[in-house]
Amino acid sequence: MSSLRARLALSGYRWLGTAVYPFFWSYLALRAAKGKEDPARRRERYGYASAPRPQGPLVWFHAASVGETNAVTPLIKEIRRRGIAVVLTTGTTTSARVAAERLGSAVVHQYVPLDFKPAVSRFLEYWQPDLAIIAESEIWPMTIIELGRRHIPQVLVNGRLSDRTFARWRRRPSLADALFENLALVIAQSDVDAERFRTLGALPVTVSGNLKVDNEAPPHDPRDLREYRQQIGARKTWAAISTFEGEENAAGTVHQALKERTGLLTIIVPRHPERCDAIEAALVAKGLKVARRTRGDPVTPEVDILLGDTIGEMGALSEADGSRFRRTFAIRRGRPEPARAGNARLRGAFRRKRSEFPRDLPDARQERQRQDRARYGDARQGRQLPARQRRHASLDDRCRTRNRATDAGRADGDDEGARSLHQPAGGEGAAGAAPGSLKTEA
Repeated sequence: MSSLRARLALSGYRWLGTAVYPFFWSYLALRAAKGKEDPARRRERYGYASAPRPQGPLVWFHAASVGETNAVTPLIKEIRRRGIAVVLTTGTTTSARVAAERLGSAVVHQYVPLDFKPAVSRFLEYWQPDLAIIAESEIWPMTIIELGRRHIPQVLVNGRLSDRTFARWRRRPSLADALFENLALVIAQSDVDAERFRTLGALPVTVSGNLKVDNEAPPHDPRDLREYRQQIGARKTWAAISTFEGEENAAGTVHQALKERTGLLTIIVPRHPERCDAIEAALVAKGLKVARRTRGDPVTPEVDILLGDTIGEMGALSEADGSRFRRTFAIRRGRPEPARAGNARLRGAFRRKRSEFPRDLPDARQERQRQDRARYGDARQGRQLPARQRRHASLDDRCRTRNRATDAGRADGDDEGARSLHQPAGGEGAAGAAPGSLKTEA
């Protein structure tokens, strides 16, 4: 694709967005009906602010969903510690609740504007950010172009490009170059990601590792943790974390295979808590007794499944085993929270993202891979889990040892990361004039 064709493509994207913009409310209404949008805050998606802009320098953070929000939370706290205001945008109701729980009034939360010029322009004209920090792979053409047009430096943190996304951009090199050249700095998760961003035209690019791994341990209420430990007692437990539709049924099948012989308690934490009514109905139909957090159900010896059905369950449920009973975590995506709690993990073979993530965990050997997703529900495979407890005991110990080392280095890392934002690679020409005001304030 030539440079001219790239400009025409971006121009077409802009005008198409402007044309459909007035009619997009019907799509948002449909999402709101499914619980994926907040009806009371729908105007924020069109760039209308629902809160006053703080005085002084302001950094705009954008995190698509829960994982990205958790990843950038320590960086946001460091920016706030330096007296710089933050507006955080996310794209899901779940991530909005996580932001409220983990950051509270320290930031102004807004839903991210639609990637249409009227919405993006309205958002930028109101908030006038001095710096935009985008998490992972949120590459929205109109947003990038409008930030570039206003000479607002853009930093991509925890940057990653999946095989599929990279291949798609490589088929359009001129278009990729026209967008990625607007980034003042890319901080990639791995050397592979860094090379991919350079190939697509991003400069400068550095590597920091995966912020999700080098993150704080999942938060939890000590009272909830104490209550869970008392109720679970000496029962063995295993947990299916961040599950998607259909995976809870597989976890129930594993539980049925192990129940009579082990007295097992199975913990299920779905990625989308709004599905919990349907999940409970399916598990009850299998003859299983379910306790739910929102109802305050006690975990009695008769309970088969503890269903984590509110936001922020990962911390308490990952730590709930106070007597160090060995658990295996079956995980759809590469979730670091169980590892941060010191637990060995079991994962499926189906992974859309690259394989670098496990090597960033405290010990790559902590993660035992099942070669077929269906085998989660295979009773024969399920019966093997108790026999793995002795091996997982040493893996748990290695996780905790590595976590202590990670915690010891986080303060230095956060401080260094914040300094790099005040002095972006590439110098004044790459970052523009805006970061100078941030540096003065810091």
